[in-house]
Amino acid sequence: MKKFSPLTTRRQLLLSGAAVALLPSVRALAKSEQAAPPVASRPAEKSSRPAGGKKIVMLDPGHGGVDSGAVGQEGSEEKHIVLEIAHNVRQQLSQHHHIEVRLTRDSDHFIPLAERVEIAHQHGADLFMSIHADGFTSPTANGASVFALSNRGASSAMARYLSEKENAADKVGGVKVQSDNPYLQQVLFDLVQTDTIKNSLTLGSHILKQIRPVHHLHSQHTEQAAFAVLKSPSIPSVLVETSFITNPAEERLLGTTAFRQKIASAIADGIVSFFAEFDRRNQRPG
Repeated sequence: MKKFSPLTTRRQLLLSGAAVALLPSVRALAKSEQAAPPVASRPAEKSSRPAGGKKIVMLDPGHGGVDSGAVGQEGSEEKHIVLEIAHNVRQQLSQHHHIEVRLTRDSDHFIPLAERVEIAHQHGADLFMSIHADGFTSPTANGASVFALSNRGASSAMARYLSEKENAADKVGGVKVQSDNPYLQQVLFDLVQTDTIKNSLTLGSHILKQIRPVHHLHSQHTEQAAFAVLKSPSIPSVLVETSFITNPAEERLLGTTAFRQKIASAIADGIVSFFAEFDRRNQRPG
């Protein structure tokens, strides 16, 4: 099956065996590049690829285990709600035989952010989606949002706030986060292919189009910020904030089976629509 975009030789060398967000030190990186001779470009290794050329969708229910995520006024925990929504999305997509759905977690346990990205690569995912339920300082904040990666800063103050909050999940889980290194960050951003971000933005627009008729949108367009969980250089990736769990009305909504199924159906339809557009764009004349 044709990948969304091939990796260049340099990117293959940098990414082999490591998650994007936890690349080796710059010194080790430079040393390995000098020692390794150029190799011919080839598609990233696909593990567990199902027969029949199915597209693999990796759903990532946010948080889990010791990391409860945002908590509503009535005590609802984000980690449980988003897992239920992910299960519903998987059920909806099971009706489409050309799509195979996998989850980064299928139970209540903690997974570091970089490992979530690596899981998607190990499974040869064609699409990565992290599912969340917003928490904000004001209980009046409401609506759904979709985010893609940005290498030019956050597209809004809310996008910046949410990315910083979500990126702190590793600290909650006791994972030692690598200290910021401006050069290393530049290396990471250099690895993010322009067409992958474009595909992520396109995916976001399809998701928003399907959510708009069934739920209020906090933002009418795909926002962008430096979410650690979206830093795959080759897999179109978005983070969907289904609602604000810190908004009392939306916390009650998220607690209902009907709403979780409704939002999951919209997400599933957006994924199907995205794949259909991508296939149309890449059809070759017979």
